[in-house]
Amino acid sequence: MLRVTHFERMVFPMVVLGLILLIIGLVASIPILTTIGAILLVVGLILNLVPLGGSRRRVY
Repeated sequence: MLRVTHFERMVFPMVVLGLILLIIGLVASIPILTTIGAILLVVGLILNLVPLGGSRRRVY
């Protein structure tokens, strides 16, 4: 059974928030929102793709 940790539950909303801020920043031409949105989006995607703390899958 796979357990979802608190850290893993926080990564997906980070990607969504980054995407929303990026879109709002581009539409309203507010550079600080675009920058923060891009940073959150990139960090969220990296944290989704890179397994931190090693792999939880163990074969006995």
